[in-house]
Parts: sequence; structure tokens; C-alpha cells
Amino acid sequence: MVPASVGRGAMLGAAVLSLLTVPARAATFEADAHAAAALPAPDVTGLDSVLHSVVDQGAPGALARVDDGDDSYLVTRGFVDRSTRQVISTADRFRIGSVTKSFSAVVLLQLADEHKLDLDAPVNRYLPGLLPDDRITVRHVLSHRSGLYDYSNDMFASSVSGFEAVRNKVFGYRDLIALSLSKPRTNAPGAAYSYSNTNYVVAGLLIEKLTGKPVRDAYEKRLITPLGLRDTFYVHPDTRIPGRHAHGYLTPDAAGAELVDATDQTASWAQSAGALISSARDLNTFYSALLRGRLLSAARLAEMERFTRVDGTTSYGLGLRRRDLSCGVSVYGHTGAVQGFYTYAFASKDGSRSLTAAANTSNNAKVLGTLAGALESAFCGEGAGKGTTGRAARVPAAGERDSRQ
Repeated sequence: MVPASVGRGAMLGAAVLSLLTVPARAATFEADAHAAAALPAPDVTGLDSVLHSVVDQGAPGALARVDDGDDSYLVTRGFVDRSTRQVISTADRFRIGSVTKSFSAVVLLQLADEHKLDLDAPVNRYLPGLLPDDRITVRHVLSHRSGLYDYSNDMFASSVSGFEAVRNKVFGYRDLIALSLSKPRTNAPGAAYSYSNTNYVVAGLLIEKLTGKPVRDAYEKRLITPLGLRDTFYVHPDTRIPGRHAHGYLTPDAAGAELVDATDQTASWAQSAGALISSARDLNTFYSALLRGRLLSAARLAEMERFTRVDGTTSYGLGLRRRDLSCGVSVYGHTGAVQGFYTYAFASKDGSRSLTAAANTSNNAKVLGTLAGALESAFCGEGAGKGTTGRAARVPAAGERDSRQ
């Protein structure tokens, strides 16, 4: 039995619950206060219910943090480490998977603001001969409309053996692009949306070409240091997560098989498409700053928010997702999946309220679907999404793997 904290003593079996309200940063703009007032208060009990379900469905632990004006709401359930049964905390660092794509897109859009990049120019203008079609533009890459095949589909056709084959492997960008180009393209450039990690490997190569330095340098100098993101790291090809962190557990394809501790890995198969490490606080800070206009010019942010409809609840811009919730509110951010971790990181249109929810498992469609319910509780308030938790999530179809998120 593990003690719980709800402002009073409680016992909650194998789960841990922490519901706290703590001081947070003050609103930067007066307009944010008016926008925040238009949203109902976060449903903290609803958040806890979502995380409780996530743990019941197989995640060792789950966390959620909502930053809303002067308040932060912290909710946790379960364990950060199955072996030690240490309780999970919203301060724990974790692998954020494809949430990395927003960071990569912002760097390239900043370079566009600096007139070092034309979004509608062919990728081959900057990286001659890289791609087989001069019609593929930078914008196509950032919006997943290039038609470049996602190499990770084949890499992780079997979840555990595929992962173990690359756990300690170090790829070059061009190695991964070559894997993609060995397969037919999914569509003509610009013809359709087709999510592909290959696009953001190309993005990383563009960043390094245009800056003349490793992508880590761009993340640190342009985003991590200016925003004070003390928990955000690009350690590739190191396999370790620095400091206090969650252990991530990969769910095998075989029902009932033991979870695989996937915490230590190079994440080299993902790199600029999904290898960043961060925390709930840092991700909320990042998306709040982005949507408040602190990272890009108004014109570039507007381009980032030019969305293509993906399904009934989701649209995609340039490294940014929009999710439409049951209460009519739309939120902006990204989902992430990498072996051992699922992440939802989203903020309101004006950045005044932000949520990061994460679970330390992957390859579990029920957990992925249920975790999406945290958005409803965080942005729609009490009673929102009752009985629909998970329906709004993009659950992987047959043959899709965590890398697709």
C-alpha cells in the first residue's frame, strides 16, 4: 500500500494520487487573464480518473500537470519504477517522442524569420541531391505532405525485437533517409497528409546544414536556454536520461507478456523526429511561449497554424497539432510516443492554459486512447467527455507502431 496525498491522509492501494495547487508564473499579457476566464476551471477529479484508468489498463504510472495563470494543478498515479515501486512525480523527466517535432519545426521557422530558409523552396536547394523529387518543399516536410515513406513502419513491425535491434544503434540522418527512399513514396508532393518520421529527420538535417552546428546546439541556444527549460535535453547518442526520471516500459505484442524496460536507449532511430527528453513543466512552458508569440513572428506562427484536417478531431499544421474537444474548445500542441512513453502536450490558443499528460508505457492502444481524456478534463472542465474518454484519441491502426505518434 502506498500513501496518497489529497490534502489529507488517504490510502489508494497500488496507485498514488497527488492533487495539488501551487503557485505558478504570472500571466505575461493582460489579455491572457480574460482568455483564461473564458475556460471553465480544470476538472482535477476528472484528471485523476483518467490517470487511474491509464494505470488500470497497464501503465505503471501516469502524470498530468496543468498550468493556468497563477495556478498549477499536479496529478499523479502509480509508479516511476516497477522494481523499486518509487512513486511517480510530475517533476520526473521522460522521453517525449514526437513532441520533439514541434521543437524542430520552431527552429526551422525561426530560420525562416531570419531569411535563411524559404518554406516553399525545394529541400534539394539546401541539401542538393538528398531527395529524388525537386518538388518536395520544406513546407511539405514540416506538414507531413512530402510523400516520404516512414521507415519506422518496417523497423518496428515487431515491437520488442524491433526495438532491441536498434536500442543501442547509432544512425546517421542519411542512413534513415535511405531506409525511407528504398520504399515507394506514399503520395505525390503536397497531394495528401501522411505522417512520417522521415520528414523530421530531413528537418534535422536542414537545421544542421543551415546553422552549421549539431541540432542539439540549435535546441539549446534557441529554445532550451531562452525559456529556462531546465529538464529538457537532447543527449543523442547517449542512452541515459539525466537526473530524476521515469522508467519507460514497452508493452510486447504478445498479450500477457512481461513489460520491457526501455528507459535506456539511443533513440537514434528518431533523433530530430523524437529524441528529446523533457518534463511536464518544461513542455507547458514551451507551448505557452509558442502560442503567446514569444518564439516566432506573428506571420510565422500563423503559417505553423495553417492546418490540414487529419480526422474528426485532429488537424496538422507545421509541426503542430490542433485537437478539437467535445466542449468546442480547440487546443494546440503535439502527441508523442517512443518506446516506454506516451505524451500529450497541448495549450489553449492564447497559451494561457497548458497541459502535459504522460504515461510510462507504450504499444498499448487502450492507454493511448484513455490518456487523451486528460485534454477534456484540463480544458473543458467538470463533466466534460464523460463516457467518451479515449474516443477522441488517435489509436494506432493495425500495423502501426508507437513511432507513428
